[in-house]
Amino acid sequence: MIKVENLVKHYGDVQALRSINFEVHDGEIIGFLGANGAGKSTTLKIMTSFLAPTSGNVYVDNLNILEHSLEIRKRVGYLPELNPLYGEMKVYDLLEFTAKVRGIEGKNFKKAFSRVVDQCGLEGVIHRPIADCSKGYKQRIGLATAIIHDPKILILDEPVSGLDPNQIVEIRELIKQLGQEKMVVISSHILQEIEVTVDRIIIIHQGKIVANGTSQELMSGFHGKVQLTLEIKNATEENIKALPEKVANITLLNESKVNDHVALTLEYPKEKDPREALFQYALASNWVILEMTPHRAQLEDVFRMLTIEGGADA
Repeated sequence: MIKVENLVKHYGDVQALRSINFEVHDGEIIGFLGANGAGKSTTLKIMTSFLAPTSGNVYVDNLNILEHSLEIRKRVGYLPELNPLYGEMKVYDLLEFTAKVRGIEGKNFKKAFSRVVDQCGLEGVIHRPIADCSKGYKQRIGLATAIIHDPKILILDEPVSGLDPNQIVEIRELIKQLGQEKMVVISSHILQEIEVTVDRIIIIHQGKIVANGTSQELMSGFHGKVQLTLEIKNATEENIKALPEKVANITLLNESKVNDHVALTLEYPKEKDPREALFQYALASNWVILEMTPHRAQLEDVFRMLTIEGGADA
């Protein structure tokens, strides 16, 4: 288990982290979200012992980063946002070099090499110069160097940044596979990827944790309204104007007409679903309903609410 306790980090007069607390449990894949400058990378670097905190501590299996930094580094695999690869080296040579730094040689290296090549799908580029590999393969190579020592914990800072859609899907599936046997913490700006990859989401804003839960928990706690798109035929102007009075708790936001179809956008409190009453009113008014689609809060809505100026206090 990882326990982040009252973590504070100053860069001169800038307070990057403001006493943050959270835990990561074995077998979890955690998404760490925040706007630029929110403190994501600083937190991850402290968790890996790359940076020292101004105050507070991080515990990994009851070892703390202030007193057991070297022991913790043995248990952590880290892929920073700027993937540090030597382009002139071949993939095999880089993995061998990284393994030697970790004290893995001889038969142990052969075993570790075979494992990461298989896990990261590097069979086709083993003897290729890294500079000649695609961006997707470079991310895979970076992941291979991060797990060559078979760490218990994997920390990834923007692992899909700059990848095309196909490469993103490949890296997502690889992370999910690794998450079956490791504790994984991922920082990313791509909300859709975080939502489909992780078990739990932590949102940080201006150095403070402002949300912590599953995507469903965060969205269900979003204090907003549901918008409903309604497309109908045979509607009269009088019927439409009377709609908010006949169906309680709805607000008519806009109305547009294409040929004999009318499209309405309605809004209502999420705890008071008016769709059954809407259907009954439409039936009584001789409307033909072509579409009735609710649009509920998405992770992007929650993220924006919590990370805009003053949003953390909303």
